[in-house]
Amino acid sequence: MSEYTHPLTGMRSCMPPDPNTKRPRFKAPQGSCDSHCHVFGPHEVFPYHSKSTYHPPDGPKETLAALHKTLGIDRAVIVQASCHGPDNRAMMDAIAANPENYRGVCIANDSFTDEEFADLNAGGVRGIRFNFVTHLGGTPELNMMRRVLNRVKPLGWHLVIHVNADDIIKFQDFFLEFDMDIIVDHMGRIPTSAGIEQEAFKILKDFIHRDNWWVKICGSERISLAGPPFYDAVPYAQELVETAPDRVLWGTDWPHPNIKTFMPNDGDLLDLVPLLARDPSLQKKILVDNPARLYGFHSK
Repeated sequence: MSEYTHPLTGMRSCMPPDPNTKRPRFKAPQGSCDSHCHVFGPHEVFPYHSKSTYHPPDGPKETLAALHKTLGIDRAVIVQASCHGPDNRAMMDAIAANPENYRGVCIANDSFTDEEFADLNAGGVRGIRFNFVTHLGGTPELNMMRRVLNRVKPLGWHLVIHVNADDIIKFQDFFLEFDMDIIVDHMGRIPTSAGIEQEAFKILKDFIHRDNWWVKICGSERISLAGPPFYDAVPYAQELVETAPDRVLWGTDWPHPNIKTFMPNDGDLLDLVPLLARDPSLQKKILVDNPARLYGFHSK
């Protein structure tokens, strides 16, 4: 199934993930965490948001758990996706199914009450995500974002930003306003076509030299120009690992919403890890130690 845009609603359907997950050659260390994955629906129970720009196939918690079993992954951070908007029920339901090993990152706005934020925190949420990318609705209202971050900071939450390379350049001063942990999704969606020396990648590296900045070295399939096995993304991840090995996370991005061409196999993505971080001690940091420290997972 290819991506399809409805001519009247403008809503995009999405390709489903590869259902035949390969068993990876790389054996993830005990306690490894998929630090960026999603659950979608089932939409009969958890409907998609009326302002969603895309309509993915269902990707329920049971399928996510089966994926992680095949990959040999013990833990997960479920990131609220924009198709559900600020209705975090599907994510919270998934966390409740495995509260020891699952955490969450929500989407919220300033209509949320303090009690609602407290409930999210009690249910395993540890961060809040704001999307800047155009195909997901574009830049949030910045003053609203400031107000919300001031309210959740006392909970010890972090900020997750989903940005394109242009956003890194345009909003660099705005992002530096926040005195809290900040995580950049998908290597900042830096296009490999523009090279290591491109301005946005230099700014991203400057960001993560700071002690409160983190980055996810996932999304190789999103920044790659060459296609599978996405080797052209490897130098970017290696540079980020070298810059801040204690503040790097990895994730699958399952079920890979809005992929337009090359749907990755998650087993292949996990097999990229020994290339992204060559040393086993670095692999353990990225897969086990860093997410455990950030999300409060207990030792295995």
